[in-house]
Amino acid sequence: MFSTQHSALDAFDRAPDWINSEPLTAEALRGRVVLIDIWTFSCVNWLRTLPYVRAWADKYADRGLVVVGVHAPEFGFEHKLDNVRRASADLDVAYPVVIDNDFAIWRSLHNNYWPAIYLVDREGGIQYRHFGEEAYEETERAIQEQLDADDALVEVEADGLFKAADWNTLQSPETYVGFGRGERRRDARPEDLRLNEWALGGRWTVSDESAVLDAPGGSVAYCFEGRDLNLVMTPPSGGSSRFTVLVDGQPPGDDRGIDADEAGKGVVDKPRMYQLVRQAGPVRQRTCEITFHDPDVAAYVFTFG
Repeated sequence: MFSTQHSALDAFDRAPDWINSEPLTAEALRGRVVLIDIWTFSCVNWLRTLPYVRAWADKYADRGLVVVGVHAPEFGFEHKLDNVRRASADLDVAYPVVIDNDFAIWRSLHNNYWPAIYLVDREGGIQYRHFGEEAYEETERAIQEQLDADDALVEVEADGLFKAADWNTLQSPETYVGFGRGERRRDARPEDLRLNEWALGGRWTVSDESAVLDAPGGSVAYCFEGRDLNLVMTPPSGGSSRFTVLVDGQPPGDDRGIDADEAGKGVVDKPRMYQLVRQAGPVRQRTCEITFHDPDVAAYVFTFG
């Protein structure tokens, strides 16, 4: 049996819910190299790593690599199994996923990050770890070392939600909307916001995790600097909420994100991250205002790229 240092794989034995696979136990994984990918489906940092994890899962499956996604939720809506199933299908996550709602696997690894990769060798020992984005070449070389492979590295073309951040122009940090971790909120008109300040307009109920719109016509605005502006949102229960995006008071046109059209129109119909702005030209400071035409939509966190 594996020795006591291999608690990460042992924790799989106690996980009842799996997607894309029957439950995988430590014993069943004996002799395989296991890449543990800790994720949560609304996390922009994880989304930008996903094309690489998928590529590694496809390329090295017949060499003895097993990729296991450990879904450890950040927000309440990410605890729901149906939401994780839907997100896995929408994002083409075809490798096994274990649901870690109680963070047992997370704790067994002494983990503190989304995303995080742990590479476990054939004897069950952790041989490599990486936190956050990037280091893709280093990570794949670590996989190859465990598999005794020496192939050319995967070539990944990532766009849309998955496109790497433009770190050289990014001046705006992840910003939570709920009062639990919210900061830099002002009671101000969109045009009066300074860089990285944001404001709610209309009637909202703000809770620890999110702000929920109480009446149609409410808005949220953010003064940002970065190529992309994203917002994690959930729709009304059993319904959807239409929205309109303005950038510096005008329809976004070519600066629209993939979840809005050139006029800024879009719909929140699933719990996920929505890309609202992707600046097509030189990146500069802009103010984005999102107005919602239906109530009960919830906003959780702004992210940027």
